[in-house]
Amino acid sequence: MVAPVEPKPGGTLRNAFGGVLGFFILLLIGVLAFSIRLFSVIKYESVIHEFDPYFNYRVTQFLSKNGIYEFWNWFDDRTWYPLGRVIGGTVYPGLTLTAGTMWWILNSLNIPLSVETVCVFTAPVFSAFAAWATYFLTKEVKGIGSGLTAATLLALVPSYISRSVAGSYDNEAVAIFALIFTFFLYIKTLNTGSLFYATLNALSYFYMVCSWGGYTFIINLIPMHALLCIVTGRYSSRLYIAYAPLVVLGTLLAALVPVVGFNAVMTSEHFASFLVFIIIHVVAFVYFIKGILSPKMFKVAITLVLTVGIAVCIAVIAILVALVASSPTKGWSGRSLSLLDPTYASKYIPIIASVSEHQPPTWPSYFMDINILAFLVPAGIIACFLPLSDASSFVVLYLVTSVYFSGVMVRLMLVLAPAACILSGIALSEAFDVLTRSVKLQLVKLLEGPLSNAGDTKDENPTAQNDVLKADKQVAANNKTEDVKERPSKKNRKKDKENTEKAPVKSHNEKRLLVLPLEASAIAIILLVVLGSLYVIHCVWAAAEAYSAPSIVLTSRSHDGLHVFDDFREAYAWLRHNTEVDDKVASWWDYGYQTTAMANRTVIVDNNTWNNTHIATVGTAMSSPEKAAWEIFNSLDVKYVLVVFGGLVGYPSDDINKFLWMVRIGGGVFPHIKEPDYLRDGQYRIDAQATPTMLNCLMYKLSYYRFVETDGKGFDRVRRTEIGKKHFKLSHFEEVFTTHHWMVRIYKLKPPKNRMKGKTKKPKPTSKPLSGARRDGSTKKNPWQ
Repeated sequence: MVAPVEPKPGGTLRNAFGGVLGFFILLLIGVLAFSIRLFSVIKYESVIHEFDPYFNYRVTQFLSKNGIYEFWNWFDDRTWYPLGRVIGGTVYPGLTLTAGTMWWILNSLNIPLSVETVCVFTAPVFSAFAAWATYFLTKEVKGIGSGLTAATLLALVPSYISRSVAGSYDNEAVAIFALIFTFFLYIKTLNTGSLFYATLNALSYFYMVCSWGGYTFIINLIPMHALLCIVTGRYSSRLYIAYAPLVVLGTLLAALVPVVGFNAVMTSEHFASFLVFIIIHVVAFVYFIKGILSPKMFKVAITLVLTVGIAVCIAVIAILVALVASSPTKGWSGRSLSLLDPTYASKYIPIIASVSEHQPPTWPSYFMDINILAFLVPAGIIACFLPLSDASSFVVLYLVTSVYFSGVMVRLMLVLAPAACILSGIALSEAFDVLTRSVKLQLVKLLEGPLSNAGDTKDENPTAQNDVLKADKQVAANNKTEDVKERPSKKNRKKDKENTEKAPVKSHNEKRLLVLPLEASAIAIILLVVLGSLYVIHCVWAAAEAYSAPSIVLTSRSHDGLHVFDDFREAYAWLRHNTEVDDKVASWWDYGYQTTAMANRTVIVDNNTWNNTHIATVGTAMSSPEKAAWEIFNSLDVKYVLVVFGGLVGYPSDDINKFLWMVRIGGGVFPHIKEPDYLRDGQYRIDAQATPTMLNCLMYKLSYYRFVETDGKGFDRVRRTEIGKKHFKLSHFEEVFTTHHWMVRIYKLKPPKNRMKGKTKKPKPTSKPLSGARRDGSTKKNPWQ
């Protein structure tokens, strides 16, 4: 009988030191994730970025001022005039409630931060949380070393930085943390079989549902993994505990979110989870009766169970098919159909296809957003198969699905980033493990040298191999702990015992083979360090230059220095101070959130895009001649029209470049608007070869009015051509304000001319200022009567 090995006195101390060191490394990773996202504040100022974050900021302001109950019942009459919007029932409240809670806690601790400051720094704070969640997830898959490496990679990956810099107050700021943490708790439950972690998993999923519409990715990926485990013969009670409570509790909690409601059980995005829920119960019942019946009785029982199970599945599928067939979109949302069929949006829903972040990515964008991780991911996949476990198969499945979705929609590169970081972290950790072990063993052999005697060699060689044996024991222990909570039948217990006994031997043989020459190991380590350094340099550059500039304040560099374009805030400030509070402003939907939040004026459409007909009405007005456009805007009680124009300074994201989408969206509802009327031989032109319909539409006139006065030629720096129609006057609109760089132009609708029977009298001439125009006291007829 072999005597038990007593632990060395220094082993406990070394483990304690390793735990403390790992804690401080995690702390530094969190600091790194937070600090690298502050370039936007350091280089510019503490300001909210992009378009959607301004709506979230406005909602958070309302929540902090009026409380949670007023927030749930808030009807916003400053958006989608004259329809309005019920805010509490149409938003994902996770981000708003999170930032509002943070603001309340800080003020309770007498830390007087403004709501805007809390909103600006919410994303960097949660990026640190996401890095820590990545550590715990990867640790469950491959160990501590892989976890620390993956957390470091996620803290720096540009794809995640692009949506989590300071000021990027969007849903993804907290949703990516919730996504990774939900996956961690699922894997933790799968490894331990603990109902405690299963309950926490359902709560984490509930937070994800509150935070982002991308929660449907979770509720489809986890059922896919559960079904994969069942099909490949890896079913266990741990899988049942990890999956069943999530579906039941998660669905009930998701239905509590107003924006989701009964969609949690009525839409096709959730049906896969219910189908797998039935399948896993059938499989669980089969395994149960297999353990209590004799083989002969089991054959009879299994026939009955499978018959009933198949009948139930067919009935459920028939019900689901009937529900799906009754829906025009087959129970799928427009964005989901766009993911399943990349051509769907361009064919049927141009409003979705018009969003730039819904376009497919290019190959260079992969290198820009994940850089060298794209080359490390295949090595991580191979490492996950050595050996393959339930946790590692989940990570591989996560990667495969996220690669597909990121290829359909560039926005979902954000979902790919955690999977790429996890697999790259596993690959780097395994590579460093092999290389450092090889260097250590080869150095020991070199130190022995020819001067060492045979006795010393025999004494020292086992010591040199001690680390390898420890690694073998650790792998064997990990394989055993995966089945600690499992209570299978006697036959399964015997098979599991045989597999457990074979695993250490196989792992031991593999570890013995993974010893490289000293020179090759040293060169490989140096190359990996250089590769990591290049990755860090690229990530810092991306954070400082590519993703730190706020869209509300633009900059450009030239031979005479840095130029700052603050035209957006200049225009919104003019609207706020020179128009009446109840004036209505029409613009393309991109600028609705900013106009409401910064100018505090009522808008016709905004970035919520919930009413396609309303957006099509604005698109039709912009595509129509001046008189027809005036009639449309006047019927909507519009007082001012705002257009964004980049022809003078070379700003490419202006309304002229977006104009064809206005035509397509408007033509989808109003058939008299036809895209070919605005194209010359299939080409979109604004020069002298442009079509008469294009040259006479409202968008063209409002953009290029008086543009020829800037240089005498009317040269458009974005389209790189001279405009076709240079000298014209406006009959139904008047220019009231143009920003310093001509990027934002605001026009006012002229009042209708008086009509009198018989002789028409000429009105007395009145001076009309270009700016500061206010509404007079005369009553105006209601256009809706």
